[in-house]
Amino acid sequence: MPPPLLVTFAAGAAGSWQIDRLAPVVGEGLAPAARLSVLEGPQPPPAEAAWALRGSTSNPRYTTRAELDRLGAVQQGLGRPQARCAALIPIRKTEAWWALAQDERRAILEETSRHIAIGLEYLPAVARRLHHGRELGEPFDFLTWFEYAPADAAAFEELVARLRATPEWGFVDREVDLRLSR
Repeated sequence: MPPPLLVTFAAGAAGSWQIDRLAPVVGEGLAPAARLSVLEGPQPPPAEAAWALRGSTSNPRYTTRAELDRLGAVQQGLGRPQARCAALIPIRKTEAWWALAQDERRAILEETSRHIAIGLEYLPAVARRLHHGRELGEPFDFLTWFEYAPADAAAFEELVARLRATPEWGFVDREVDLRLSR
């Protein structure tokens, strides 16, 4: 397990990713911007950033050993040359979600909603990395970063639609959807 990695997603006039779409799904959106930088490590965002969201990678929290093994067998890393499309989906869950015990959240996440099982169906085409922001006092609990090839864009849209149709998404009170390209 690699050590936690602090990541800052900074939007503004510069950055390696072009923001093609920035839309609120639930709740308040984010200020418009043209580009996005993904800064790994303790780097401050540029002073002229329209906004910056921070999150940290962490240990798997709701994943069983068997699921981790299946994910590890097919998940590909970020930065693949053919992955010229990306998505950043910041999500905040309701206080009702956080009032549940971890086993209750796990039951909703996987036994009821099949979040992990659905995600596995789209690997290795869609690479992803989850960042936790709640413990950092950030406005979003989770920042999920996805990368995929243009040929896999329809599959990614299907993945997101399926996840948003699950009971787990009833606990989301803020979500923004950013689509990017390079």
